[in-house]
Amino acid sequence: MSTSQPDASRQPEDSATPDSILHARTGTEVSPEDLVLASGKDLTPRNLEWAERKLAEEGPAALDKILP
Repeated sequence: MSTSQPDASRQPEDSATPDSILHARTGTEVSPEDLVLASGKDLTPRNLEWAERKLAEEGPAALDKILP
């Protein structure tokens, strides 16, 4: 009876990806729509107003705080 060994070159499925790899913003402008969608909300006038206020207060960093 043989036992199979996991491939040592593969990472375990439960390992986390480092934050430095996950952030992919390219320096382009962040729109209120981007912020609403990244937060998982629907594109409604109320949510767009929320996003506009958040962007006015925090700038593009508002999106970085929402994304992993």
